[in-house]
Amino acid sequence: MRKASDSRGIPRRGLFRAVAAAAAVSAPASAGQASPATAAPPARGHLFNDPSFEFTASVGLGASYYGLGNPGKLVALAQAIPDGDYESAFQAFHGAGVEAREWAEDAARKRHRVSARQAWLWAAQYHATALRFLDGTADPSRMLPTFRQYAECWAAAAALFDPPVERVEIPYEGGALTGWFYRVDSSARRRPLAIVNNGADGLDISSYELGVAGGLARGYHCLSFNGPGQGDSLWIRKLYFRPDWEKVIAPVVDFALRRPEVEPGRIALIGVSQGGYWVARALAFEHRVAAGVLDPGVWNVADPWIRNLPPFMRDALDQGKKEDFDTKMAVGLKLNPKAKIMLDFRMRPYGFSSYYDAFRAAREYNMKDVAGQIRCPVLITDPESEQFFTGQARQLFGMLRGPKELAAFTRAEGADLHCELNAPGYRDFRIYNWLDETLGA
Repeated sequence: MRKASDSRGIPRRGLFRAVAAAAAVSAPASAGQASPATAAPPARGHLFNDPSFEFTASVGLGASYYGLGNPGKLVALAQAIPDGDYESAFQAFHGAGVEAREWAEDAARKRHRVSARQAWLWAAQYHATALRFLDGTADPSRMLPTFRQYAECWAAAAALFDPPVERVEIPYEGGALTGWFYRVDSSARRRPLAIVNNGADGLDISSYELGVAGGLARGYHCLSFNGPGQGDSLWIRKLYFRPDWEKVIAPVVDFALRRPEVEPGRIALIGVSQGGYWVARALAFEHRVAAGVLDPGVWNVADPWIRNLPPFMRDALDQGKKEDFDTKMAVGLKLNPKAKIMLDFRMRPYGFSSYYDAFRAAREYNMKDVAGQIRCPVLITDPESEQFFTGQARQLFGMLRGPKELAAFTRAEGADLHCELNAPGYRDFRIYNWLDETLGA
């Protein structure tokens, strides 16, 4: 008896497994493939049943610790969004961004500087959240306008910090990368510097939450930047991810060393999310950095892309059968539009429209042959229930030959899940205590 197949002769069971593999690129590993929204209430302690919606909501709640939103507002927004409804989610968060911007502009007119800064931060965060949902709507053409709204709000907030955050241009391969330089105060005193390297989908405001705010509070100048495929490097400059991230970090360090406020021997590099790979890769070649933090440790970016591929899809990938791979993936994704939404979102910063090209490119992001070259002390975070790079923190830790420490974060501490998203304060407590002791700050 023949196995059931689609019109192109592809086994249906294999198609569903291919769809699951595509969804696994962005869906939390513990949650599995996203399922259609239902009328069932969310599980205890959750705002959504849909795993991607729940992850985004948790990110927002965690960010409120550093003033990037109000928990009550975030809960109210979540309660107004039908589970899994992308258009409703976009409208809710975009509307909150517009509302907060109006508050910011009104406060600025009345010279309420602190209130204006707070509201600009809320507006920027809400617009950044709205952007995440647009792939699942009928009109994704709103992405660039929404990004521009976010960027305007973020820049307005940055100008109202004390001292103001300085927007900088970091020379890069004949062009430039946008960066933001944060000073602890207006003095000329040299201080240690924390360079915050964002992940696959974070924006400038994410770097502020996941490293900058904690560093400033502890006397570190901070520098964040948009590498290829990140922020305005993606949306405006059309630069895309690259695996050899040392060629990105070298000019960033060059720039930092030209700043008179920076103490050259005490530069730390913090990698967030997929930045845990990029920073590890850079540290293998860039030895001017005194300490590195990988949150979490990532040695094989391709693993969540490829581990669930059925044999016939792996064979097509390994044997260079691009048309065959793309055809089978496209047919499979028709059976699961939500998986296509996720994969489109993840592929965009790689700069490929072909599934085959994106999957092949992800395989180049691997630390196996270079991890042993890292010399500086490294802290690797290992959060319980890591959704994306499961088990990789301990695997990378085992590859390192130099000074190293593994920092476990647990559910009991409220600091489990990817990047300890629900506990940014405790995350910074652990990371910066280690940096203080390592750098003698």
